[in-house]
Amino acid sequence: MANGGPVEHGYPHLETVRDAVTALYRRLSYDTVRTFSVSVAPADVAFCDTDDLHLGAQRVAREMVRHYRLPDARLIVGFREMTHAANVELAAGPEYFVELNDRFRTHRRDIGAALAHEVAHVYLHRLGLSFPGTRDNEILTDTAATYLGAGWLLLDAFREDGASSQKLGYLTPEEFGYVLAKRSLLFGEDPSVWFTSAQAYTAYGKGMTLALHDEQQPPLTAAGWAGRRRYARDRRHAREHTARAGARQEVPYSFTADGHGPLRVSFPCPTCHQRIRVPVRGRVRARCGLCRTVLECDT
Repeated sequence: MANGGPVEHGYPHLETVRDAVTALYRRLSYDTVRTFSVSVAPADVAFCDTDDLHLGAQRVAREMVRHYRLPDARLIVGFREMTHAANVELAAGPEYFVELNDRFRTHRRDIGAALAHEVAHVYLHRLGLSFPGTRDNEILTDTAATYLGAGWLLLDAFREDGASSQKLGYLTPEEFGYVLAKRSLLFGEDPSVWFTSAQAYTAYGKGMTLALHDEQQPPLTAAGWAGRRRYARDRRHAREHTARAGARQEVPYSFTADGHGPLRVSFPCPTCHQRIRVPVRGRVRARCGLCRTVLECDT
């Protein structure tokens, strides 16, 4: 959390941000990402100075848990003097302890932004998705929170003028704007109407410019000859397996193959929509790693 000091600008973490978006799709699947089409609403995380501090923080935490579809997760929020904006104790659950900087006692409108990041930590922990190293893992968390609809609060917490500055999260304002723009282009959502910070609007505009530039680039330009051949082969194998299995499907599952391992069946969890993939082996019984729901189907 920058508070009064200089705020870094530009795109120093852009490669890691792009890797984080790719990792989200690989772990969640395209269908699961599409279930996050609605962002956290400003009214659901609004926090005025007349609200009770602890009851209000718990209310916002519950809203974040609901948004990330963590039905059996319970957050206990406290405040203490610390250097960072917030901290969460990642354990087996279902209870998770979140500590917020004492500064939020008097800056309550930014509590939602801090909790958006910390609950994203819990979500990724339950998914088993992480990057090596603290820096890259925090960038993954910021990117996931923003791409899945809660991180616009982190960008809106950015304020800068001639006398002071404030920024939450590890991404620069322009990088937050870039991820938000990627999300906007996917879902047709305009988060800028929710901003209360003029600097956030400017950063979002810069991020959108870069995101639109990405849209104009041809696919697989950096993959090389071998990568393009492998991609074409994997798509061919997936089409062949899906065609053979399509006539027998009675539940909404699909078959996938990457050319290096066994054919796998994929189906959505009815509780949290997380897609579950297991090898084809007759009757399948699996437990959702996110919400713990047990699912069964015949393949």
